[in-house]
Amino acid sequence: MVNPVVAKSGTLAPAQTFAEPQYLRALIERKAPVCVKLIDGKEYRGYIEYYDASFIRLTRTPGANLFIFKHDIRYLYEESPAR
Repeated sequence: MVNPVVAKSGTLAPAQTFAEPQYLRALIERKAPVCVKLIDGKEYRGYIEYYDASFIRLTRTPGANLFIFKHDIRYLYEESPAR
């Protein structure tokens, strides 16, 4: 059986791609509207204003700004601006 982590060349796939910071920076720069779905099923909408290794700051209008720990996020996605 072929190990899916090892490429044909025999090198291991990187453990981390560092794509998350680039993606979050792009969302912040564009003030792109996002939907954040949490592990418990709750959804919050707004735009990401700040992030670090542990959390994101979601700015909502109307509504209070939220600091959301990354370990509580199931996924987030960019929404269309017309929403």
